[in-house]
Amino acid sequence: MSELQGTLTFERHIKAKFLAHVRTLGFLETEQGLQPPNTGKEHIRALHQLQRREVLDRERGFLEREWDSLSTSFANGSEVIPDRIRPRLEIVHADTRQARLFRLAGLLWSVPVSQGYGRRIRFLVWDDQNSKLIGLIALGDPVFNLKVRDTAIGWDAEDRRDRLVNVMDAYVLGAVPPYNRLLGGKLVAAMLRTRDVRDGFRHKYSGHIGVISGQTKRASLVLVTTSSALGRSSVYNRVSLSGTRYLQSVGFTSGWGHFHVPGDLFNLIRKYLSAKDHAYTDNNRFGDGPNWKLRATRQALTMLGLDPNLLRHGIKREVFFCCLAKNARSVLRGSAIRPDYSGLLTAEQVGAAAVNRWMVPRAKSDDSYLQWTIDQLRPMLGIEQSREVRVRVSGQL
Repeated sequence: MSELQGTLTFERHIKAKFLAHVRTLGFLETEQGLQPPNTGKEHIRALHQLQRREVLDRERGFLEREWDSLSTSFANGSEVIPDRIRPRLEIVHADTRQARLFRLAGLLWSVPVSQGYGRRIRFLVWDDQNSKLIGLIALGDPVFNLKVRDTAIGWDAEDRRDRLVNVMDAYVLGAVPPYNRLLGGKLVAAMLRTRDVRDGFRHKYSGHIGVISGQTKRASLVLVTTSSALGRSSVYNRVSLSGTRYLQSVGFTSGWGHFHVPGDLFNLIRKYLSAKDHAYTDNNRFGDGPNWKLRATRQALTMLGLDPNLLRHGIKREVFFCCLAKNARSVLRGSAIRPDYSGLLTAEQVGAAAVNRWMVPRAKSDDSYLQWTIDQLRPMLGIEQSREVRVRVSGQL
């Protein structure tokens, strides 16, 4: 087989594999892009299952190695006393037990979470009444182009380039069982708007040199964005405490992305781009452009003669603003210089208010959290039960 014939065969293989995959997921092809089979939350979760299985398979060794020691940080329902929950934020440092716990807990999400890029700050949310984990927060650099965000702020391209450094995106934000059954997701979301998050950012990134600009910028965290992976969010909506809105919906994304491009297919795409000596093969450093994987896949589809609109999957994510500064929009538009953080509370204060606002009332109306056990995490992570547990469940003990 000649080199040309080999190249054509490889191209046909990638094209056939891509089209077969999206059709297997149930997508329909239209002139505007892909049309999902259904946009209900359970259907969106189902569309992500292959991606999630890939992640769990990749993490199999880590899970088997770390489960026994890390699982003690999760609560059984019987260990949670709602009116005694005492939330606390802890910054996660690399190469620690906390970092390993964050990694494991993140694998519980039904829609796999990214690793973030650029600047990153991670937090564990603890319940100090029992030393158990309530949830996770991870902040990373926001994508450079996000129309719904830029419109809500009132940015032009120059404004965004100059002041995006004052924005972070919560790419992981939520509660783990059994706290999620007590509306713990709202508590974790409210924790974004705290002095602790502002100070954590200030300590780590004040005077940070921008990767894109190469300039030293005195960044102040005034806005955190986040988005719901499952369309309209019931958790992030109506997050208000004592008359203060903690999260505000600003609209929806346009439905572009690459979650429907599985890892093995993307590896073929990178191999193809490498054979073509294309710069996108390894162009994955923040500062080389937004969303490298999306751009690399779009370029490959174009070179293969496929419609790049096949990356428009049609699942729109609701985008939320959490303004830490009262004048966040003015700072981001350049009409104010000094952020107004007056009234910003500590994590301890916000946590106490959130427990009383959401978690205690939910416990009174729904006590299903009491039936939750740590062993129920095992099937969620694809971890086999120990022999002792299997025997006990089967009724032989």
